[in-house]
Amino acid sequence: MDLLNEYLGIFDWKLLAQTSFRLLFIVVAAWFFRSLLDKLLGRLKNRLDERAQAAHEPRTEYTKRVDTLILLVRQGGIVVLWLVVGLVILKEVGVEIAPILASAGIVGLAVGFGGQNLVRDVISGFFIILEDQIRVGDVAIINGTGGLVEEINFRTIILRDLGGVVHIFPNGAVTSLSNLTKEWSAYVFEIGVAYKENTDAVVTVLAEVGRELKQDPVLGPMILEEPEIFGVDKLGNSAVVIKGRIKTVPIQQWAVGREFLRRVKQAFDARGIEIPFPHQTVYFGEASKPFAVHLLERKKREENSGEVSSSESGDTRRDPAWATT
Repeated sequence: MDLLNEYLGIFDWKLLAQTSFRLLFIVVAAWFFRSLLDKLLGRLKNRLDERAQAAHEPRTEYTKRVDTLILLVRQGGIVVLWLVVGLVILKEVGVEIAPILASAGIVGLAVGFGGQNLVRDVISGFFIILEDQIRVGDVAIINGTGGLVEEINFRTIILRDLGGVVHIFPNGAVTSLSNLTKEWSAYVFEIGVAYKENTDAVVTVLAEVGRELKQDPVLGPMILEEPEIFGVDKLGNSAVVIKGRIKTVPIQQWAVGREFLRRVKQAFDARGIEIPFPHQTVYFGEASKPFAVHLLERKKREENSGEVSSSESGDTRRDPAWATT
């Protein structure tokens, strides 16, 4: 009993009680800041949802983007919070944290040099998602490669091209990004007609085809505005090129464009409008004269040959002595 009293007597119960109270306060404060972080992130999520709804974005797309952002911020905030709480608790129990901070700084510096590409990818991915540059389901051209965006992560973007090949791009290595289907898309057409055609009449036909396509029950809802006919764009080698544009809902420009070209071909055929194609003349020098000249020379040779035959035949009849010689 005396040994137990002596053992218990070595503790400073007042200091122990104060330390326990401070540790409890630190834990409660940590829980409070965690709850505050969740509440602030909840408000941020609601504000981002309202902004996306006001922009009439598809729910599935903005929900995924917002959830990803909130998850990233929450994870980062929780890691920082518990790291600070851990260091404060160590400080309260008498552990010197200065060497730990120094060691952490050295380790962080080494990791920073070794994983700088990873850090760059994560930061670039964060801003790509935050700025809503592309979304899952968009058609984009990344570093010159086009395809459908299947996944957007904090480190990589996964793209699948028309041939089914999957391309993976680290976010930090993305130097050029073109989104072909953000908010709305467009099909730009360039149609060539023969030089003999009346371009004003051709423009009228194109506008008529566009109006009929806009009234189509299937493709009409995909077209946002009346097709724009810009007019004569250039004078080519064998055609007058007329340019225009059809604005569509995202990713539907190719379906609308194919049907538009099909109807244009039918309308041109019905009105006798010629769609030219390039012509080439092959020349082999004097050994190969133009076909028309070749025919004329051949006809002349045949006529000359016939005259000679007729002449020889007449001389034989007039000189029987020669015939018997």
